Amino acid sequence: MAPTVVFLADRPDLDRPLGLERVWPEFLKHGDVTNLYWDRLYEELPEFQLVLVDDENGEVLGRGNTIPFEWDGSTRGLPAGVDGVLERAFEADGTPNTLSALVAIVSPEHQGRGLSAVVIEGMRAAAARHGLGSLVAPVRPTRKELYPLIPLERYAAWRRADGLPFDPWIRLHERIGGEILGVASNSLVVTGSVAEWEEWTGMAFPETGDYVVPGALVPVHIDREANEGQYAEPNLWMRHDVQPA
Repeated sequence: MAPTVVFLADRPDLDRPLGLERVWPEFLKHGDVTNLYWDRLYEELPEFQLVLVDDENGEVLGRGNTIPFEWDGSTRGLPAGVDGVLERAFEADGTPNTLSALVAIVSPEHQGRGLSAVVIEGMRAAAARHGLGSLVAPVRPTRKELYPLIPLERYAAWRRADGLPFDPWIRLHERIGGEILGVASNSLVVTGSVAEWEEWTGMAFPETGDYVVPGALVPVHIDREANEGQYAEPNLWMRHDVQPA
């Protein structure tokens, strides 16, 4: 297997659903802000959307979505996670100087082979290719769903005996040079009716309250009286240096 990163601007034939989203819980496909802007990534910014393919047989191994935006370099100046960076990039004036990762996915059949690092390196290469000084990422810790009641600030500080981060995804970013900047508490918000949440999760929500839902990093709040459920996912902002092309 010889994995290669290609960009949709160069390979428009890959501009199609790749089936990789099956690794996500269903509710993440219904974000309040992401659903407004996601298609525009492919329509307006194909040069920043990448696909990892096997050179030998053309099989799609993974993909990454990124977006350029303007950032003053301070932690305070970071957007409110995924939702915030999409809104800033598409709606705010300014000259982009930073690339933000949005999604990095490796097909389940090919996980555990170090391909996630190849996707991230492809993002860093995209930033360099377009003269952007940094790559930042609102990281979704992969094991946080097992600890939904622990605040992300505390979870992100957990370390193994060897000193590396407890979470595999945070650990990967750190190993290839990423540094933690801070927590985006409301990075991706999903709002739906009680019936929609029951459909998305396969659970029943008999009364108002907070519920631990499979795949969610924090509890989902259900309001039966308002017929509404809301999930506000926290992510961890991390930054990678970019070497000029």
